[in-house]
Amino acid sequence: MGKLEDYELPDDLYYTTEHSWAKVEGDSVVVGVTDFAQAMAEKIQAVQLPFEGESVEFMKPFGTLESGKWTGKIYAPVSGEVTAFNEGLWDDASLVNNDPYGEGWMVKITPSNLDEDLSKLMKGGTDEFVQWQLAEIERVKKEVEESKKE
Repeated sequence: MGKLEDYELPDDLYYTTEHSWAKVEGDSVVVGVTDFAQAMAEKIQAVQLPFEGESVEFMKPFGTLESGKWTGKIYAPVSGEVTAFNEGLWDDASLVNNDPYGEGWMVKITPSNLDEDLSKLMKGGTDEFVQWQLAEIERVKKEVEESKKE
């Protein structure tokens, strides 16, 4: 598993610039949000997800994460049909904070354009991804510092 600063970022996943991850498992893609995203959101209190049978589109929002101070969109890393959603998040949204790549997964999707969609994502562990994520960490740190000055 890859780690950048304090954030786990597994090398075997694909990532969006909106901090979603995708893991190909057979004919399906498991989707969640990154360790970095959950850390920035802080304590996740609620998750809104699509139901089985609903369609999602590449890089379009399909759900939301809510913390005490923030609500953010979750973006689909692939287009396709939702075949499962993590019902456990209804009872315990903190699973996203505690285990974003395991028990905190969000949905499973049967992709409609897998190869094309994956070609537009960043692969974990690559120089492109590492450089982008490091820049993103710095960008967020600066935003936090600026907000403290106001």
